Amino acid sequence: MNTEDRTVHLNMELSSKAAACLAAAGAALGMVGRAYPAENQKKIRLAVVGGGFGATFHWHEHPNCVVTAVTDLYPGRRKALQARYQCDNVYESLEVMVEKAKDIDAVAIFSGAPDHARHTKLCMERGWHVVSAVPACVSLDEAAMLQEVKEKTGLKYMMAESSYYRQECIFARNMYRAGGFGELFSFEAEYYHDVRDNTTPGTLGFNPDGSRSWRWGFPPMWYPTHSLGFVTGVTKERITKVSCLGWGGTSPDIRRHPYRRENAYKNPFFCQSAMMLTDQGHLCRVNEFRYCVPYGERAQWFGDQATLYMAVGGVHGNVVNRKGQGAKPVAVPDYWKSDMLPEPMRHASGHGGSAVFISAEFINALIEDREPEIDLYESLAMTVPGIVAHESSLKGGEQLTVPQFVKKG
Repeated sequence: MNTEDRTVHLNMELSSKAAACLAAAGAALGMVGRAYPAENQKKIRLAVVGGGFGATFHWHEHPNCVVTAVTDLYPGRRKALQARYQCDNVYESLEVMVEKAKDIDAVAIFSGAPDHARHTKLCMERGWHVVSAVPACVSLDEAAMLQEVKEKTGLKYMMAESSYYRQECIFARNMYRAGGFGELFSFEAEYYHDVRDNTTPGTLGFNPDGSRSWRWGFPPMWYPTHSLGFVTGVTKERITKVSCLGWGGTSPDIRRHPYRRENAYKNPFFCQSAMMLTDQGHLCRVNEFRYCVPYGERAQWFGDQATLYMAVGGVHGNVVNRKGQGAKPVAVPDYWKSDMLPEPMRHASGHGGSAVFISAEFINALIEDREPEIDLYESLAMTVPGIVAHESSLKGGEQLTVPQFVKKG
């Protein structure tokens, strides 16, 4: 089976017209995160910052990558990183690593969200490429700073957005590129993550030393990328306007919850819901709920010829509803089983199979000397609308314009 046939086979049973369109478009449309280790012997020396989420990725499985340094502020997390990546170069902080380390080409930043932009700047000014956990930044000033340092240094930047590489999102992206939706005119994207019980040490609300973590009271819309990855990650559209409302509880018990009353962000909301408009005149509803019965990340894509409903656990599987054909279950492929990944990385992984794709794509981009698929501009397109949405919710839902960050020249 050649590459183009494999692309069509992995995609789905599209209409004959859409399938022909995909085959003609070629492998570039269907293959995501393709690796070429046999054709390129370059080795990327990677440092990993942050031993929580940062210890869940698969850099060390890529044939063209070796982890040469790890760092975390907490000893237990440093040990976890050292064991995970079999790395003996251990630093007590990123700042110490920046000062002393010499055998690094790129850095994977998985520190707390409020530190991402600052840590990215520090590493890129040191001459290192960066892959950063989400969100890319938490303010418009930080977004502008990231653009400035990226364009000044010319180094590669990638945001490790999991929704972009969930198997259902790869499926939707391929369906869109093949014309399977017709006009994809509306999106519904959501991220539901209950935090109400994270009020005791040992939960996500706390650091290993017992202090409150950055997650304590973090504004939901400042963490929009799991939702917007399903939007800009499928069509590359940009959000231009947003109106957002917030909910901070109605009963006295909820309103007195310490997450709401005692946070460093002066954030009064547990849940936020935004209506957004894209530069193509399309609609997008985004829910970011942190006080709810959760089921994680999910999306629905509405086209004038077909609609794709992402699975809801325990309720229904993935469904495609095509004009004239009705709604039918659809089997989303396990893309990680294909040669879209180096052979050692063809296995299930965290966040809907995305962790191996994120790991592979960053290394692939560096060895091939190209920008990653989720480059800085795609990253800001997934991050900045949420920053503006939070501002809108503080203003009672006022519709606000979303600034655009585009590559200069």
